[in-house]
Amino acid sequence: MLFNSYTFFFFLIVVYLLYWKIGPRNLKAQNVLILVASYVFYGWWDYRFLSLIFISSLVDFLLGLRIHGTENQRARRLFLTMSIVANLGLLGVFKYYNFFVSEMLSLLTGLGVSANFGTMQIILPVGISFYTFQTMSYTIDIYRRQLEPTRDPIAFFSFVSFFPQLVAGPIERAKNLLPQFQKERSFDYDSSVDGLRQILWGLFKKVVIADSCATYANQIFAAPDQFSGSVLLLGVLYFAIQIYGDFSGYSDIAIGTARLFGFTLMRNFAYPYFSRDIAEFWRRWHISLSSWFRDYVYIPLGGNRGTVRRSLINIIVTFTVSGLWHGANTTFIVWGFLNGLYYIPLFLRGKQKKNTEIAGFGRHFPSLREAISMLATFILVLIAWVFFRAPDLSAAIHYLGVLLSPSLFSIPTTQVLGLFWIAVLIAVEWVSRHKEHPLQRLGFRAELRWGAYATLAVLVVSKLSEPQTFIYFQF
Repeated sequence: MLFNSYTFFFFLIVVYLLYWKIGPRNLKAQNVLILVASYVFYGWWDYRFLSLIFISSLVDFLLGLRIHGTENQRARRLFLTMSIVANLGLLGVFKYYNFFVSEMLSLLTGLGVSANFGTMQIILPVGISFYTFQTMSYTIDIYRRQLEPTRDPIAFFSFVSFFPQLVAGPIERAKNLLPQFQKERSFDYDSSVDGLRQILWGLFKKVVIADSCATYANQIFAAPDQFSGSVLLLGVLYFAIQIYGDFSGYSDIAIGTARLFGFTLMRNFAYPYFSRDIAEFWRRWHISLSSWFRDYVYIPLGGNRGTVRRSLINIIVTFTVSGLWHGANTTFIVWGFLNGLYYIPLFLRGKQKKNTEIAGFGRHFPSLREAISMLATFILVLIAWVFFRAPDLSAAIHYLGVLLSPSLFSIPTTQVLGLFWIAVLIAVEWVSRHKEHPLQRLGFRAELRWGAYATLAVLVVSKLSEPQTFIYFQF
């Protein structure tokens, strides 16, 4: 079930009305409704995958209680290992098995060794990487004694499968979301209205901006030899805006939808393309995943507590693994590794936490230094996006080769209509960069505000006849 579909709108209205009809005084019934609605939402793609999310939830619910219920450190470590193996085992089979088998066969063939490992016909369950990481953080936090386990299976299963953020995040921590299932939630008119505004903005970014840019990006990446370097530059620019509008749009819809039911989800994007260095970019892009890898991979590896050499290894490993999380393809691994290389010079100079305030804070425009830093950072991000978007490594290298040829300085011969929507997005988000989302607290007169909402709604509805899936559903 896609957010950008009439089916979801009908589903949301029905669940919303039933939820508040039940009322906040019947917390258990509200949670049961959320759980049933979430399983219907997820099963809409393929009901067979419901068994996976059920197994993952059941395993971590039971093991969380076992970890907390013993002081024997060996037993605690064993139960945590069982949780991690179970979750990563499911993820590994469904997402990475065929990739690693194919890579192993290629390696053995290159060494002159004959081998015949069979691949499997596997459909990747939508959202498996997201809910797997969400449940893993639960048992890890219990093991670290940072969280008390719940004994309410309905609340826990609802936390794992909560439909607004189930298939593409934000990846919530149990410390934030689970307690919200265990306390009374009352209707808040102002929060609900702002949630609707955030949903509207998210839909606009997805169906108007991202899907428009996708048309041009797909055409250019499909046949890079037919275009000049300047057009290929436009192609990766279109993709950069597509993936941002697509993914941050999903997050806005998820966060806004959760607010309709009285839940607060963590912020997942904070205007990342206004970043002045790559460290700031990763503090603003897919925040829930970046912070997850920081807390559960980078810091356990040692973080920056050891030697410089060890810290650099930890950085590269964390970024590379985060790349692999995105998909079973060498291009994602290279994308993650490349971002790690970008990060290292900042780390060595102790500048990785330099830019913590909003760009152009207190001013209408950025300073010249900020503008240059933002442009330089964006160029680095664009180069990395080529590897993310290309079907394989050789295609990515070829694309960059054509892009960086002398034809880069020619006049583009492709349509540039998509640049209009890019300009709109940049202008609106720059003016709104101090807010959670651009439609929050609009300072216009009422008729202008409603005119803006109506315009966005009409643009969204005009694009809903053929809804396009979200990019991150494949991860």
